[in-house]
Amino acid sequence: MNNGRLRDPRSMSGTGYRTLQQGLVTFGRGLADLADADPRIVAGSADLTVSTLLTEFAERHPSRFLQFGISERNMVSAAAGLASTGLRPYVSTFAAFASLMCIEQIRTDLAYPEMPVRIVATHAGLALGFLASSHHAIEDLAALRGIPGLTVLSPADGITAVAMVAASVDRPGPIYLRLGRGRDEGTYGPRAPEGYVPGAPHLARHGRDLLIVATGLMVGRSLDAADQLSTDGVDASVLDVHTISPFPIDDVARAAAGHAMVLTVEEHNTVGGLGSMVAEAMLLGGVARPLVKHGVPDEYAIIGPPHHQYRYYGLDAEGIATVARRSLADPAEAPLGRAPWGDEDRHRILAELA
Repeated sequence: MNNGRLRDPRSMSGTGYRTLQQGLVTFGRGLADLADADPRIVAGSADLTVSTLLTEFAERHPSRFLQFGISERNMVSAAAGLASTGLRPYVSTFAAFASLMCIEQIRTDLAYPEMPVRIVATHAGLALGFLASSHHAIEDLAALRGIPGLTVLSPADGITAVAMVAASVDRPGPIYLRLGRGRDEGTYGPRAPEGYVPGAPHLARHGRDLLIVATGLMVGRSLDAADQLSTDGVDASVLDVHTISPFPIDDVARAAAGHAMVLTVEEHNTVGGLGSMVAEAMLLGGVARPLVKHGVPDEYAIIGPPHHQYRYYGLDAEGIATVARRSLADPAEAPLGRAPWGDEDRHRILAELA
Protein backbone atom coordinates (compact mmCIF):
# COMPACT_ATOMS: atom_id res chain seq x y z
CA MET A 1 0.00 0.00 0.00
CA ASN A 2 1.21 3.45 -0.88
CA ASN A 3 -0.06 5.86 1.77
CA GLY A 4 -0.12 9.20 0.02
CA ARG A 5 1.88 10.66 -2.81
CA LEU A 6 5.63 10.63 -2.21
CA ARG A 7 8.05 13.40 -3.10
CA ASP A 8 9.80 12.39 -6.28
CA PRO A 9 13.61 12.88 -6.09
CA ARG A 10 13.56 13.55 -9.83
CA SER A 11 12.13 16.96 -8.94
CA MET A 12 15.49 17.87 -7.41
CA SER A 13 17.65 20.11 -9.53
CA GLY A 14 21.32 20.61 -10.20
CA THR A 15 24.22 18.71 -8.73
CA GLY A 16 22.15 17.22 -5.91
CA TYR A 17 20.11 15.04 -8.25
CA ARG A 18 23.01 14.24 -10.59
CA THR A 19 25.03 12.82 -7.71
CA LEU A 20 22.03 10.98 -6.30
CA GLN A 21 21.49 9.50 -9.74
CA GLN A 22 24.86 7.77 -9.40
CA GLY A 23 23.67 5.80 -6.38
CA LEU A 24 20.32 5.12 -4.81
CA VAL A 25 18.17 6.49 -7.64
CA THR A 26 19.98 4.03 -9.91
CA PHE A 27 19.18 1.24 -7.46
CA GLY A 28 15.53 2.26 -7.01
CA ARG A 29 14.91 2.49 -10.72
CA GLY A 30 16.69 -0.82 -11.30
CA LEU A 31 14.47 -2.59 -8.78
CA ALA A 32 11.35 -1.08 -10.36
CA ASP A 33 12.54 -2.23 -13.79
CA LEU A 34 13.03 -5.77 -12.52
CA ALA A 35 9.54 -5.72 -11.03
CA ASP A 36 8.11 -4.81 -14.45
CA ALA A 37 8.98 -8.30 -15.65
CA ASP A 38 8.71 -10.27 -12.39
CA PRO A 39 5.41 -10.11 -10.48
CA ARG A 40 6.99 -11.86 -7.50
CA ILE A 41 9.01 -8.77 -6.56
CA VAL A 42 7.50 -6.64 -3.80
CA ALA A 43 9.12 -3.82 -1.82
CA GLY A 44 8.71 -2.39 1.64
CA SER A 45 9.90 0.63 3.57
CA ALA A 46 10.05 1.56 7.26
CA ASP A 47 8.99 5.18 6.80
CA LEU A 48 12.07 5.97 4.68
CA THR A 49 10.75 5.62 1.15
CA VAL A 50 12.24 8.89 -0.08
CA SER A 51 15.52 8.55 1.81
CA THR A 52 16.13 5.02 0.53
CA LEU A 53 14.96 6.02 -2.95
CA LEU A 54 12.15 3.51 -3.32
CA THR A 55 9.91 6.34 -4.54
CA GLU A 56 9.92 5.22 -8.15
CA PHE A 57 9.09 1.63 -7.21
CA ALA A 58 6.18 2.86 -5.04
CA GLU A 59 4.75 4.98 -7.85
CA ARG A 60 5.21 2.42 -10.62
CA HIS A 61 4.04 -0.58 -8.57
CA PRO A 62 1.74 0.80 -5.86
CA SER A 63 -0.03 -2.51 -5.27
CA ARG A 64 3.30 -4.18 -4.55
CA PHE A 65 4.71 -1.55 -2.22
CA LEU A 66 4.13 -1.72 1.54
CA GLN A 67 4.75 1.11 3.97
CA PHE A 68 5.45 -0.35 7.42
CA GLY A 69 6.10 2.91 9.23
CA ILE A 70 8.74 3.16 11.95
CA SER A 71 8.59 -0.57 12.63
CA GLU A 72 11.76 -2.12 11.23
CA ARG A 73 11.60 -5.43 13.11
CA ASN A 74 8.00 -5.98 12.07
CA MET A 75 8.93 -5.20 8.47
CA VAL A 76 11.60 -7.93 8.42
CA SER A 77 9.30 -10.50 10.03
CA ALA A 78 6.44 -9.61 7.68
CA ALA A 79 8.82 -9.95 4.74
CA ALA A 80 9.55 -13.50 5.89
CA GLY A 81 5.82 -14.23 5.70
CA LEU A 82 5.60 -12.73 2.21
CA ALA A 83 8.57 -14.80 1.08
CA SER A 84 6.93 -17.97 2.39
CA THR A 85 4.14 -17.46 -0.17
CA GLY A 86 6.57 -17.38 -3.10
CA LEU A 87 7.12 -13.62 -3.32
CA ARG A 88 10.55 -11.95 -3.43
CA PRO A 89 10.46 -9.10 -0.89
CA TYR A 90 13.01 -6.26 -0.97
CA VAL A 91 12.69 -4.27 2.25
CA SER A 92 14.73 -1.19 2.96
CA THR A 93 15.83 1.04 5.82
CA PHE A 94 19.03 2.62 7.08
CA ALA A 95 21.83 0.11 7.63
CA ALA A 96 22.17 0.90 11.35
CA PHE A 97 18.55 -0.16 11.83
CA ALA A 98 18.52 -3.00 9.31
CA SER A 99 21.48 -4.74 10.91
CA LEU A 100 21.81 -4.27 14.67
CA MET A 101 18.17 -3.45 15.42
CA CYS A 102 16.84 -6.32 13.30
CA ILE A 103 19.56 -8.90 13.87
CA GLU A 104 17.27 -11.24 15.82
CA GLN A 105 14.65 -11.19 13.05
CA ILE A 106 17.33 -11.69 10.41
CA ARG A 107 18.73 -14.71 12.23
CA THR A 108 15.49 -16.37 13.38
CA ASP A 109 12.88 -15.34 10.79
CA LEU A 110 15.04 -15.19 7.68
CA ALA A 111 18.28 -17.16 7.89
CA TYR A 112 17.15 -20.16 9.96
CA PRO A 113 14.14 -20.98 7.71
CA GLU A 114 16.05 -19.83 4.59
CA MET A 115 13.51 -17.21 3.55
CA PRO A 116 14.48 -15.37 0.31
CA VAL A 117 14.14 -11.84 1.70
CA ARG A 118 16.46 -9.08 0.47
CA ILE A 119 17.29 -6.41 3.05
CA VAL A 120 18.42 -3.24 1.30
CA ALA A 121 20.48 -1.45 3.95
CA THR A 122 21.22 2.09 2.80
CA HIS A 123 23.33 4.88 4.30
CA ALA A 124 25.89 2.39 5.61
CA GLY A 125 29.13 3.29 7.31
CA LEU A 126 29.44 7.00 8.09
CA ALA A 127 26.81 8.18 5.62
CA LEU A 128 24.55 9.62 8.34
CA GLY A 129 27.42 11.49 9.95
CA PHE A 130 25.45 14.21 11.74
CA LEU A 131 23.07 11.73 13.39
CA ALA A 132 25.73 10.15 15.61
CA SER A 133 26.42 6.61 16.74
CA SER A 134 22.79 5.49 16.74
CA HIS A 135 22.77 6.03 12.96
CA HIS A 136 26.35 5.14 12.05
CA ALA A 137 26.62 1.61 10.66
CA ILE A 138 30.24 0.67 11.30
CA GLU A 139 29.61 -2.67 13.03
CA ASP A 140 27.10 -4.30 10.68
CA LEU A 141 29.51 -6.50 8.71
CA ALA A 142 31.12 -7.84 11.88
CA ALA A 143 27.72 -8.58 13.41
CA LEU A 144 26.08 -10.22 10.40
CA ARG A 145 28.92 -12.29 8.96
CA GLY A 146 28.43 -14.89 11.70
CA ILE A 147 24.83 -15.71 10.78
CA PRO A 148 24.76 -19.01 8.84
CA GLY A 149 22.96 -18.90 5.52
CA LEU A 150 22.93 -15.09 5.22
CA THR A 151 24.52 -13.63 2.09
CA VAL A 152 26.09 -10.21 2.72
CA LEU A 153 26.83 -8.05 -0.32
CA SER A 154 28.61 -4.69 -0.47
CA PRO A 155 28.70 -3.38 -4.07
CA ALA A 156 30.84 -0.42 -5.05
CA ASP A 157 28.18 1.96 -6.42
CA GLY A 158 24.62 2.26 -7.73
CA ILE A 159 25.33 0.53 -11.04
CA THR A 160 26.89 -2.50 -9.37
CA ALA A 161 24.08 -2.51 -6.79
CA VAL A 162 21.60 -2.96 -9.64
CA ALA A 163 23.72 -5.82 -10.99
CA MET A 164 23.67 -7.46 -7.56
CA VAL A 165 19.92 -7.01 -7.26
CA ALA A 166 19.38 -8.61 -10.66
CA ALA A 167 21.57 -11.53 -9.62
CA SER A 168 19.78 -11.85 -6.29
CA VAL A 169 16.21 -12.46 -7.45
CA ASP A 170 16.47 -16.25 -7.64
CA ARG A 171 19.35 -16.74 -5.22
CA PRO A 172 18.27 -18.96 -2.30
CA GLY A 173 18.14 -17.66 1.25
CA PRO A 174 18.20 -14.13 2.65
CA ILE A 175 20.50 -11.34 1.48
CA TYR A 176 21.77 -8.21 3.22
CA LEU A 177 22.66 -5.62 0.57
CA ARG A 178 24.87 -2.86 2.01
CA LEU A 179 24.64 0.47 0.18
CA GLY A 180 25.92 3.99 0.77
CA ARG A 181 23.93 7.21 0.76
CA GLY A 182 23.87 7.55 -3.01
CA ARG A 183 25.66 10.89 -3.21
CA ASP A 184 29.01 9.66 -4.46
CA GLU A 185 30.39 9.40 -7.96
CA GLY A 186 30.03 6.08 -9.73
CA THR A 187 33.02 3.75 -9.65
CA TYR A 188 32.73 1.80 -12.89
CA GLY A 189 30.91 4.01 -15.35
CA PRO A 190 27.63 3.28 -17.14
CA ARG A 191 27.80 -0.51 -16.77
CA ALA A 192 28.88 -2.93 -14.10
CA PRO A 193 31.98 -5.02 -14.89
CA GLU A 194 31.28 -8.33 -16.57
CA GLY A 195 30.62 -11.10 -14.08
CA TYR A 196 29.82 -8.73 -11.20
CA VAL A 197 27.68 -11.21 -9.25
CA PRO A 198 27.83 -12.64 -5.72
CA GLY A 199 30.98 -14.69 -5.27
CA ALA A 200 34.53 -14.05 -6.42
CA PRO A 201 35.88 -10.50 -5.94
CA HIS A 202 36.48 -8.21 -8.90
CA LEU A 203 40.02 -7.09 -9.68
CA ALA A 204 39.36 -3.44 -10.46
CA ARG A 205 43.02 -2.52 -11.03
CA HIS A 206 46.06 -4.71 -11.62
CA GLY A 207 49.45 -3.81 -10.16
CA ARG A 208 52.65 -5.45 -8.93
CA ASP A 209 53.64 -3.85 -5.62
CA LEU A 210 50.69 -3.42 -3.29
CA LEU A 211 47.28 -5.05 -3.03
CA ILE A 212 44.51 -2.74 -1.79
CA VAL A 213 41.48 -4.77 -0.74
CA ALA A 214 38.35 -2.63 -0.46
CA THR A 215 34.59 -2.92 -0.32
CA GLY A 216 31.64 -0.62 -1.02
CA LEU A 217 32.29 3.09 -1.36
CA MET A 218 35.96 2.59 -0.52
CA VAL A 219 36.59 0.82 -3.84
CA GLY A 220 36.32 4.07 -5.78
CA ARG A 221 38.41 5.92 -3.20
CA SER A 222 41.06 3.18 -3.38
CA LEU A 223 41.19 3.41 -7.17
CA ASP A 224 41.80 7.16 -6.87
CA ALA A 225 44.49 6.49 -4.26
CA ALA A 226 46.14 3.96 -6.58
CA ASP A 227 46.29 6.64 -9.26
CA GLN A 228 48.03 8.96 -6.79
CA LEU A 229 50.47 6.23 -5.79
CA SER A 230 51.38 5.63 -9.43
CA THR A 231 52.97 9.10 -9.53
CA ASP A 232 55.40 7.84 -6.86
CA GLY A 233 56.22 4.74 -8.86
CA VAL A 234 54.02 2.46 -6.73
CA ASP A 235 52.01 0.03 -8.82
CA ALA A 236 48.92 -0.93 -6.78
CA SER A 237 46.19 -3.46 -7.43
CA VAL A 238 42.66 -2.81 -6.17
CA LEU A 239 40.48 -5.80 -5.30
CA ASP A 240 36.75 -5.10 -4.99
CA VAL A 241 35.42 -7.58 -2.41
CA HIS A 242 31.70 -7.13 -2.97
CA THR A 243 30.72 -10.42 -1.33
CA ILE A 244 31.38 -10.34 2.40
CA SER A 245 29.57 -13.55 3.30
CA PRO A 246 30.22 -16.23 2.27
CA PHE A 247 33.70 -14.72 2.16
CA PRO A 248 35.82 -15.64 -0.91
CA ILE A 249 38.72 -16.98 1.15
CA ASP A 250 40.64 -18.70 -1.66
CA ASP A 251 40.35 -15.78 -4.10
CA VAL A 252 41.55 -13.24 -1.55
CA ALA A 253 44.43 -15.42 -0.37
CA ARG A 254 45.53 -15.99 -3.95
CA ALA A 255 45.46 -12.27 -4.70
CA ALA A 256 47.41 -11.48 -1.53
CA ALA A 257 50.08 -14.02 -2.41
CA GLY A 258 50.89 -12.10 -5.58
CA HIS A 259 51.88 -8.88 -3.80
CA ALA A 260 54.51 -7.75 -1.32
CA MET A 261 52.00 -6.08 1.03
CA VAL A 262 48.23 -5.98 1.60
CA LEU A 263 46.23 -2.91 2.66
CA THR A 264 42.54 -3.29 3.50
CA VAL A 265 40.24 -0.25 3.32
CA GLU A 266 36.74 -0.19 4.77
CA GLU A 267 34.10 2.25 5.99
CA HIS A 268 33.64 0.07 9.06
CA ASN A 269 35.27 -0.72 12.38
CA THR A 270 38.62 -2.39 11.70
CA VAL A 271 37.74 -4.98 14.36
CA GLY A 272 35.75 -7.82 12.83
CA GLY A 273 35.29 -6.20 9.43
CA LEU A 274 36.93 -6.63 6.02
CA GLY A 275 40.47 -6.39 7.41
CA SER A 276 39.81 -9.18 9.89
CA MET A 277 38.32 -11.34 7.15
CA VAL A 278 41.32 -10.78 4.89
CA ALA A 279 43.66 -11.65 7.77
CA GLU A 280 41.78 -14.91 8.30
CA ALA A 281 41.91 -15.70 4.58
CA MET A 282 45.65 -15.09 4.44
CA LEU A 283 46.23 -17.25 7.51
CA LEU A 284 44.08 -20.08 6.19
CA GLY A 285 45.75 -19.80 2.79
CA GLY A 286 49.24 -19.84 4.28
CA VAL A 287 50.06 -16.40 2.83
CA ALA A 288 52.73 -14.59 4.85
CA ARG A 289 52.62 -10.92 3.82
CA PRO A 290 52.50 -7.70 5.84
CA LEU A 291 48.86 -6.70 6.34
CA VAL A 292 47.64 -3.21 7.26
CA LYS A 293 43.99 -2.66 8.26
CA HIS A 294 42.66 0.82 7.49
CA GLY A 295 39.19 1.99 8.45
CA VAL A 296 37.43 3.41 11.47
CA PRO A 297 39.49 2.46 14.54
CA ASP A 298 37.80 0.60 17.38
CA GLU A 299 35.82 3.59 18.65
CA TYR A 300 32.53 5.38 18.16
CA ALA A 301 32.90 7.66 15.16
CA ILE A 302 32.92 11.42 15.45
CA ILE A 303 29.84 13.43 14.50
CA GLY A 304 29.88 15.64 11.42
CA PRO A 305 29.44 15.76 7.65
CA PRO A 306 30.48 12.46 6.04
CA HIS A 307 32.98 14.22 3.78
CA HIS A 308 34.77 15.58 6.86
CA GLN A 309 34.60 12.22 8.61
CA TYR A 310 36.27 10.52 5.66
CA ARG A 311 39.10 13.05 5.78
CA TYR A 312 39.40 12.74 9.57
CA TYR A 313 39.80 8.97 9.41
CA GLY A 314 41.99 9.04 6.30
CA LEU A 315 39.30 7.35 4.22
CA ASP A 316 39.47 9.71 1.27
CA ALA A 317 41.84 9.06 -1.64
CA GLU A 318 44.59 11.22 -0.17
CA GLY A 319 44.37 9.51 3.22
CA ILE A 320 44.44 6.02 1.72
CA ALA A 321 47.44 6.93 -0.43
CA THR A 322 49.22 8.37 2.63
CA VAL A 323 48.63 5.20 4.64
CA ALA A 324 49.90 3.12 1.71
CA ARG A 325 53.08 5.19 1.34
CA ARG A 326 53.89 5.04 5.04
CA SER A 327 53.20 1.31 5.22
CA LEU A 328 55.41 0.55 2.23
CA ALA A 329 58.20 2.79 3.52
CA ASP A 330 58.35 1.05 6.88
CA PRO A 331 56.06 -1.89 7.68
CA ALA A 332 57.08 -1.53 11.34
CA GLU A 333 55.11 1.71 11.44
CA ALA A 334 51.92 -0.40 11.41
CA PRO A 335 52.35 -2.80 14.37
CA LEU A 336 49.83 -5.66 14.51
CA GLY A 337 48.23 -4.47 11.31
CA ARG A 338 47.13 -1.02 12.55
CA ALA A 339 47.21 1.65 9.86
CA PRO A 340 49.80 4.43 10.30
CA TRP A 341 47.16 7.14 10.66
CA GLY A 342 46.97 8.62 14.13
CA ASP A 343 46.18 11.57 16.36
CA GLU A 344 48.62 13.89 14.59
CA ASP A 345 46.84 13.31 11.28
CA ARG A 346 43.42 13.78 12.86
CA HIS A 347 44.44 17.02 14.58
CA ARG A 348 45.83 18.32 11.30
CA ILE A 349 42.55 17.56 9.52
CA LEU A 350 40.51 19.21 12.28
CA ALA A 351 42.68 22.32 12.03
CA GLU A 352 42.17 22.44 8.27
CA LEU A 353 38.40 22.10 8.68
CA ALA A 354 38.15 24.72 11.43
